Amino acid sequence: MKRYFVRTLFLGWLFLFGLSAAHAQADNLGAVRSALRNGSSRELSQYFAATVEVGFDGEKQGYNSTQAEIVIKDFFSKNAPSSFEFIHQGESQEHIQYAIGRYTGRGGTYRVFVKLKPSRGAPLIDTLDFTKE
Repeated sequence: MKRYFVRTLFLGWLFLFGLSAAHAQADNLGAVRSALRNGSSRELSQYFAATVEVGFDGEKQGYNSTQAEIVIKDFFSKNAPSSFEFIHQGESQEHIQYAIGRYTGRGGTYRVFVKLKPSRGAPLIDTLDFTKE
């Protein structure tokens, strides 16, 4: 009886841990969506990894998180958002999350690719790529 109780308790703990991890991942994508929708580089930078690959129309460059925030702030100032929505989300077997969205701003419409890699806490943005449609 004791073995059954311990096993049930352990399985319940694993289930709750899995739900909280999935919830944290969904929360990060929701926060990223909100930051892109609001054109807030400061809000978005909270989810940057230590180094972030940022791309515009195929030209990609690696930045530290502070530099990436400045680059994104410049983009938002030139292309203030009118709307943003994710149109596809997924996760690889290595638990790397990705999302593809459509950003409409003053400068036109962009397809946005976001890749979040697992870190010690919640996944962080590793890649942010804007391609004009």
